[in-house]
Amino acid sequence: MATGRLDAPHHIAYDDDYGGGFGTEFLYRQPVSEVETKAVVSAACLELYSGYGWDGDDHWTPDTVRAWWRDRGRVREWALAIAADWGASTHPGWGSNGSAQFQGHYHDAARGHLDFVAYIDDGLQAYLRGYTFWLDQRRAPRRGEALPAL
Repeated sequence: MATGRLDAPHHIAYDDDYGGGFGTEFLYRQPVSEVETKAVVSAACLELYSGYGWDGDDHWTPDTVRAWWRDRGRVREWALAIAADWGASTHPGWGSNGSAQFQGHYHDAARGHLDFVAYIDDGLQAYLRGYTFWLDQRRAPRRGEALPAL
């Protein structure tokens, strides 16, 4: 439905697996407060296609996190390309007559990808180091405890 950013704009972006439009929603930044968690849960409740999963710990390992991190440049390029496409006035979602019928929605979706890129550049590495610790130890790191390298 591509409505998740209405509730959690600092956490959700949309992929483009179907080409020429929106695919599914994805969480690019985990919530860190009660307010953020409520916003993400609200967005997930409205997503009709069950695009949200609660089973990441069953699928990620420290090695797969590190492999994703090494390949983040490709993810960054993809996100920037989608942002450029969705932000352009020539995007097909603007309507056949060139009207700006869905302009706001596509511009917000483009903003989500730019926010995702900004998070990749500043913040995601620290989160992933903590998550890698969690995956390895199954507990949160204690204050002052060394986090694994990516």
